[in-house]
Amino acid sequence: MLDKLINVEKRFEEIEALLCSGDVASDIDKYTSLMKELKQLTPVVEKFREHKAARASFEEAREMLESGGLDKDFREMVQEEFESAKQKIDDTANELKILLLPKDSNDDRNVIVEIRGGAGGEESALFAYDLFRMYSMYAETKGFKIEVMNLNETELGGIKEISFMINGDGAYSRFKFESGVHRVQRVPETESGGRIHTSTVTVAVLPEAQAVEFELDPADLVFETYRASGAGGQKVNKTSSAVRVIHVPTGTVVECQVERSQYQNKDRAVELLRSRLYNEECRRQQEAIDGERRSQVGTGDRSERIRTYNYPQGRVTDHRIGLTLYKLDAVLNGDLDEIIDALITADTAKKLENSGNADN
Repeated sequence: MLDKLINVEKRFEEIEALLCSGDVASDIDKYTSLMKELKQLTPVVEKFREHKAARASFEEAREMLESGGLDKDFREMVQEEFESAKQKIDDTANELKILLLPKDSNDDRNVIVEIRGGAGGEESALFAYDLFRMYSMYAETKGFKIEVMNLNETELGGIKEISFMINGDGAYSRFKFESGVHRVQRVPETESGGRIHTSTVTVAVLPEAQAVEFELDPADLVFETYRASGAGGQKVNKTSSAVRVIHVPTGTVVECQVERSQYQNKDRAVELLRSRLYNEECRRQQEAIDGERRSQVGTGDRSERIRTYNYPQGRVTDHRIGLTLYKLDAVLNGDLDEIIDALITADTAKKLENSGNADN
């Protein structure tokens, strides 16, 4: 680990020097790339320098203690410095192990979230709306911006399906664990008998794909136009502005009807299609490389029941890590940090365990 840290610090210093050169300053693409790399290396280098400073303090205190000739009060002070530095060495070493874990290359990306009603009919659609509201409020607390790409509503205010972009630095890192089946247990608004029903909603989280990373062949795309549907009244489009795009090789179908312009809907549909296909390609590559993928917390299996929202008990349970919180109202109002932080911690712990096994 020490050799790796030394190399990281050398690269950090190289980038700092390059950023001060005139050649790089005049090349915006090179400058942007180096700044991004510098940002990624900074936490590691800062922690490594803390670690080296602690080691220096430890060695200095150790030498003074071994030299003898210290009066009682001074010796106690040096002993405290010795113990403090020793603890600092251990703490920074553990933090460095975490910082050196392989990063998810998608973590800094914008994210596309797709929510679809599952089992439960209209009640499922109503809960899909509740989840969209929850994610919207959470995104707002993080300073992210939400942009709806496709929306299919029901007469009662529910959502059959919705796709939306969350724009913000690190958006994917905060939302990637939300993929899967979300289960709700409550008395439906449409149920007069007061019986508790169980419904499900599926959530998919896709990192935004750039055109340069996943190129679509126009020959593989079939476009169809149709009139936008909705809950009725003014929401029903009188012109064929909605767009459906079909990726012929995979059979993937994407629709977009939120914009009034057919051209805008077409652009959004292609953007969503590209991200879906990019995500699927990443998934296939990861499964081919890492047979232990499913031993992780998991970020992409839509068939996996990941969380239950129990209204009668005011309880939220994340089944992947066994976390239960009795703060349902707060969670549905966007207070998701405790759950997401726990998922990140569990995922990091698993990666550390796997890293340790690989080293043995």
